[in-house]
Amino acid sequence: MEPRADFITIATANLDAARAFYRDGLGWTPLLDVADEIIFFQIGHGLVLGLFDAVKFTGDMNAGDAPAVVSGLTLSHNENSPEAVTATFDAAVAAGAASVKEPQYADFGGFHAHFADPNGLVWEIAHNPAWQVDEDGKVTLGLVE
Repeated sequence: MEPRADFITIATANLDAARAFYRDGLGWTPLLDVADEIIFFQIGHGLVLGLFDAVKFTGDMNAGDAPAVVSGLTLSHNENSPEAVTATFDAAVAAGAASVKEPQYADFGGFHAHFADPNGLVWEIAHNPAWQVDEDGKVTLGLVE
């Protein structure tokens, strides 16, 4: 298997709240929005985020009756400066996100913040000058010295 993900699909307890936050609050444009089921957003080169109604998510996987719960997961969004981290964090909070960690310098040497969307999905907004993406999309990771 090639090391690649094309879709990240997350069980979402309240699809209407997710729609209101991402589409209306943050201004994201859905690729596909199936009422009462799932909403898809393109979040990167060939990468799609699906927010799937938790009960239907569980049914789709034949995983029983209990709705799926997302735990121990953070999606990260990298910015070009500490100021951009703060602006993105502030915009998310203004759109209805809950502050998890205010913008601040991090142990890795960069600058970051965390917020939770209306369903508890945690996003990290970060600036790490040692994180680079070349023209071919290859990522270089490092620590700020």
